Amino acid sequence: MAAHTKIKSGKGYNVAFTTFGVIWLIVSFYPVLYILMSSLRTQDGFLSGGPTWLPTLHPTFSNYAAVFQSGFGHYFLNSLIVSVVSVVFIVLFSLLLAYVIVRTKNRAVKIIFNVFLVGLALPIQAAIIPVYILITKLGMYDTLGGIIFPSIAFGIPMTLLFLVNFVREIPNELYESMGLEGASDFQMLRHLVTPLTMPSIISIAIYQFILAWNNFLFPLVLTQSDSVKVMPLAVVQFQGDHTMNIPITMAAVTVSALPLLLAYIFGGRYIRRGMMAGFGK
Repeated sequence: MAAHTKIKSGKGYNVAFTTFGVIWLIVSFYPVLYILMSSLRTQDGFLSGGPTWLPTLHPTFSNYAAVFQSGFGHYFLNSLIVSVVSVVFIVLFSLLLAYVIVRTKNRAVKIIFNVFLVGLALPIQAAIIPVYILITKLGMYDTLGGIIFPSIAFGIPMTLLFLVNFVREIPNELYESMGLEGASDFQMLRHLVTPLTMPSIISIAIYQFILAWNNFLFPLVLTQSDSVKVMPLAVVQFQGDHTMNIPITMAAVTVSALPLLLAYIFGGRYIRRGMMAGFGK
């Protein structure tokens, strides 16, 4: 009787948690759905007084056409260049550094690692003036390189800490085995470390891509020309130019968020797997 009551109570908890999960999913995802539905309306249709929380019966892509005619294709490409180049260099430098830190028993290397970790405690806002002066003196102001350079610098500490934890988990016996076969450090890095840490590399790369794509402060302070404008600045300016036209603004937001949605859809499982493995260790 007690066991039957326990099973019944367990089922009750499962139903309650499932119901709560479904409600939370709807509450969390509905803003995204509302943006998408609104972007498919005309301005007149949006202001006609109909239920805007439901899909329109006459969807139109005219708002998206207007968004791309205003130069969003160029801004999208700028953001893509900044994000991809930043992520490639962040992951490459961090993986090389992680291998050296784990495999080298030198005190100086440990000190350098600790110096990198100080970057985790340094807010971007606190360093923006020195960064601005440095980028100006290097002649990189108002260029895509002027955004990429500090993005790499601020992305390395978190990535390095993440990858060091994973590289440390590789058994020494595997290194020794490859060493007996005459493998060099580069061969160990390429054929042993990289394959075994690939899930963590993918998860941290997606995380850094999202940060680089959404970065607003560096482009705001370090650029001023339309030719190097990136998506976050473009969306803000576009919203200011179309304050009363909600559907076209929603179309701009959708275009801006599209790479992030794709990153979550296709890379979400790698992020969860990498984070859970990191916590487990």
